Amino acid sequence: MPRPRKRQTGTAGPDRKKLSGKRTKTENSESTSVKLENSSLEMMTTFKNGGKNLSNYWLMKSEPESRLEKGIDMKFSIEDLKAQPKQTACWDGVRNYQARNFLRSMKLEDEAFFYHSNCKQPGIVGLMKIVKEAYPDHTQFEKSNPHYDPSSKEDDPKWSMKSLILF
Repeated sequence: MPRPRKRQTGTAGPDRKKLSGKRTKTENSESTSVKLENSSLEMMTTFKNGGKNLSNYWLMKSEPESRLEKGIDMKFSIEDLKAQPKQTACWDGVRNYQARNFLRSMKLEDEAFFYHSNCKQPGIVGLMKIVKEAYPDHTQFEKSNPHYDPSSKEDDPKWSMKSLILF
């Protein structure tokens, strides 16, 4: 009976990065998907024409049902996005470092799936497009906001956000 192999620590292959959260990766001939279970973002890259990267697709999770933090309702659903002027809103309040890094790596015109999580019927409910590069998340500086981070400084902000449009 063969013995189970021990996994060597500290040996990372060329595609292996140190990530927080559990990472699962699936591949086929046309796409690669990377998912972090403890983050609110997921990326899928589609390759065609001999491996040329054509576009990135992101999964952006939000909670559509009411949840109060410091007296503020944290709910944000596809209906809330539809109600915004020009159906455009900023994606703020991300406080997971890996999710923040994914957020910063999003490019203009990348597409994202709007995913309802922590609800009776979770799933993809809409499609969005990135319309503004990453910029500092203003909620990290507002003391009354549930996303306030006293360790973040205005001259060196820790947290970023993106602007998205529903389409």
